[in-house]
Amino acid sequence: MIDRSDKLPVARQCELLNLSRSSVYYVPQPVSEGDLALMRRIDELHLNHPFAGARMLRDFLGLEGIPVGRRHVSTLMRKMGIEALYRRPNTSRKQPGNPVFPYLLRGLDIQRGNQVWAMDITYIPMRKGFVYLAAVLDWATRRVLSWRLSNSMTTDFCIEAVEEAVHRHGKPGIFNTDQGSQFTSAEFVGLIQGHGIQVSMDGKGRWVDNVLVERL
Repeated sequence: MIDRSDKLPVARQCELLNLSRSSVYYVPQPVSEGDLALMRRIDELHLNHPFAGARMLRDFLGLEGIPVGRRHVSTLMRKMGIEALYRRPNTSRKQPGNPVFPYLLRGLDIQRGNQVWAMDITYIPMRKGFVYLAAVLDWATRRVLSWRLSNSMTTDFCIEAVEEAVHRHGKPGIFNTDQGSQFTSAEFVGLIQGHGIQVSMDGKGRWVDNVLVERL
């Protein structure tokens, strides 16, 4: 939106677009090699001890001879989008005001493909940071129907994954997600309901309700 080659000053362009000048001039800083190595180890510890918070992970790292403060561990966990299991991960934060639908899978006998699909977002550590992965799975066959990567927690890459899955595999009777802001947004819910699919959402803090995608 901002054209630095235009004769109109950048400050005036920001004013017209209602943008903060600091956001225009901000240059992202790469993650240091030390922090990347630390994030990978935190990720491994989190997978083995999902209940551990920043303090416990700091203690685990200390036992391995890695001196690090609790606040630094907490900062890296926020960057990675992970938290202790008793709280919802950052990837699943609900947007206030967005509708939440009931969980429809409790007690349901799921035996055939395209009966129930599930979707979730996780992150993948990279050499210079990490990216977010959104995947659509068939609950009965455990098959990954489509996926998308993104460097931000927006709704569009989730919608693209769903559209591809529907185009390639038809549509399910029920589509289950958590209560993340991407999945409760009007755009995402409208897409699902527009295909005549029932919307199902995990209970608050109930990671086990979507355990197949969580395991992926």
